[in-house]
Amino acid sequence: MAILASDIEALIREGFPNAQITVQGDDGQHFAAEVIDESFRGKSRVAQQRAVNATVKSAIDSGALHALALTTKAPD
Repeated sequence: MAILASDIEALIREGFPNAQITVQGDDGQHFAAEVIDESFRGKSRVAQQRAVNATVKSAIDSGALHALALTTKAPD
């Protein structure tokens, strides 16, 4: 069961509607995402990434998404 980068972006966007989101990957299972959102300001990188992982949990649990490398930060 393959998943598209646009599907992952849509899942992340549900949790972070105002974020700048870039998702890359074309093998259907392994992706990299950069999420820049004001809500990350003052939070540790671990807390930021846990929040993003929560938005894609359903895709991970279903086995559609096997790997998501994350870069997260607050806007400059």
